[in-house]
Amino acid sequence: MNIIKNATRIVFKVGTSTLTHDTGKFNLNRIDKLARVLSDFKNAGKEIILVSSGAMSAGSAKLRVDHRPSTIVEKQAISAVGQNELMRIYDHSFSMYGQTVGQILLTKDVLDNETSKQNAQNTFNMLIKMQCIPIVNENDTISFEEIKFGDNDTLSAYVALLCGADALVLLSDIDGLYDSDPHKNPAAKLIHTVTKIDETILSYAGDAGSERGTGGLVTKLKAAEIVCANGIPMFLINGQNPEILYDMFEGMNVGTYFMSR
Repeated sequence: MNIIKNATRIVFKVGTSTLTHDTGKFNLNRIDKLARVLSDFKNAGKEIILVSSGAMSAGSAKLRVDHRPSTIVEKQAISAVGQNELMRIYDHSFSMYGQTVGQILLTKDVLDNETSKQNAQNTFNMLIKMQCIPIVNENDTISFEEIKFGDNDTLSAYVALLCGADALVLLSDIDGLYDSDPHKNPAAKLIHTVTKIDETILSYAGDAGSERGTGGLVTKLKAAEIVCANGIPMFLINGQNPEILYDMFEGMNVGTYFMSR
């Protein structure tokens, strides 16, 4: 666990279910705790990049949309409102702890083109050099199927590669990877270390995520495959209490550690 303690540049990803209440509105107490912990790490010399979901849920709540949007144009419009709300809250929370944030919105085609990929990389590096915390999301306002990452677990993995991160940390609404569904099997065991993502590990993935999110264990394992194959370890921990990150940095056995190759 000294890997995460000694890491300099770390990408954190937080999902919609962690950021919001069941109503779809923001859990402001949890966001404030997350901002405080990440600000503390930054004050200690870490370079922090945050990949955040939540724009769609925030937009739906603000516009009082009581159904899950089905059309692309509706999703794009709701995201335009929600992304603004998301950044407003992050700006307020992080500024309370002396931090400045910058927004980066990406689509997959940006990373598929060498010129735009380099430009994105330069922006990340300059924001970090200027002591800003980049906050990243998929650019859902213009995104469509051919240029979508599809979920922010996958996005966070590509951001980790793009930025040359030392580690990727996924904050979710689960404690880590279990050998079976803990909601259905009380005897399910938490797997603390994954040395290789094989068919057995993939079989533990189960179904998709919550109603408010687009991910699930399938996308988290996909993210682990991407980063671990490129020398970047990944940690999957429960983000319901962001202060658990302190335990992780102190080497305590929390969540699941995916060992890089």
